[in-house]
Amino acid sequence: MNICQLKHNVKVIRRKAKRVGRGDSSGHGGTSCRGHRGQKARAGYSSRPYFEGGQMPLIRRLPKRGFSNARFRSVVKIINIDDLNRFDNDSVVTLQVLEEKGLVKGVYNSLKILGNGELKKKLTVQAHYFSQVARDKIQKANGLAQTLPVK
Repeated sequence: MNICQLKHNVKVIRRKAKRVGRGDSSGHGGTSCRGHRGQKARAGYSSRPYFEGGQMPLIRRLPKRGFSNARFRSVVKIINIDDLNRFDNDSVVTLQVLEEKGLVKGVYNSLKILGNGELKKKLTVQAHYFSQVARDKIQKANGLAQTLPVK
């Protein structure tokens, strides 16, 4: 089998590119599928994605009002009591230890311990906030809940 026969047996994966500007008989000659004249018919044309053809853009038509608190919000990370069972007895659970274990990730301002689950070990837990149920469960396990000052 020669190369020509192999070429015909191979399945075509990609469509051939449109050859524009190769004469009127090609169907893509003359204006090369760009219409007649105008900015879009010229080489090097590119428009901004939000350009609306000279019409007043939507972003400029809408009123600029209100206030967003997103810049000033405080991010509180949450951990349940159940997640603290992976620590050893009589250990001190701090923010750094929680980050090393992968329980707390990302940027946050404060940490809150919630009371979902059961605590089976005696721990000293340091956090900015505790729910009342979580504080009770830590004390019931003979542990200590220490409140940190909020930044």
